[in-house]
Amino acid sequence: MRWRDRYGLRRLRGPKIAKFDRPATDADIEALIAFAKSRRGVEFYVEPETFATDTTAVAVADDGEWTRRRVGSPAVIRKVARDLALPVYDVQLTGYPPRMRAYNERQKRTEG
Repeated sequence: MRWRDRYGLRRLRGPKIAKFDRPATDADIEALIAFAKSRRGVEFYVEPETFATDTTAVAVADDGEWTRRRVGSPAVIRKVARDLALPVYDVQLTGYPPRMRAYNERQKRTEG
């Protein structure tokens, strides 16, 4: 982990980290940014912290391709989304987009 807190992970997360999980790192945020910059129509979906995992965000592209990474807190991914001019949603309020499920089904058919 870098000494600088480039994305505000430690500042915005607060003192609480889920017990069984590793904390979010700059590499997690950079992976989401790289995914968003390399694909069209990306939207972020924030998943709440649980007992076992830190707060995560799922980046979903226009074709349904997706990736999930730890973000430390919803404020971190909101800042990243604002900087990239991309929408961010609370998955507990909106659910996942249907294109994500369709992508998963396509992947299952091509693997099996």
